[in-house]
Amino acid sequence: MLSGVMSKLTGGGGELPTIEHEDFARLVKEGSCAIVDVREPHEYAAGHVPGARNLPLSQFDPSKLPAGDCVIICQAGGRSAKALGQAIQAGRKNVRHYAPGTGGWRARGGAVQA
Repeated sequence: MLSGVMSKLTGGGGELPTIEHEDFARLVKEGSCAIVDVREPHEYAAGHVPGARNLPLSQFDPSKLPAGDCVIICQAGGRSAKALGQAIQAGRKNVRHYAPGTGGWRARGGAVQA
């Protein structure tokens, strides 16, 4: 599912799989993949992408990611990139991150729920 909507984001640590805004918005609307928000609980409670579940980076364990396709998000892309790196090191292949984060999602008119 995710393989058709992925691109690569090149950074100092190599390539991390990411998802573009339009594709992420479609997946959110369809509810067709798991969304994991790695911000801390108080940040998540203040507003998150609809349907996202909270797995804070401070306690992040890649084995707790939902099975199947998964997109990781944070506030601005740093923490989700770190969590994604951990997931990839743990052998996950069907995980991507939304680099603009919740801030970018809101800036593009994306809805949030508390």
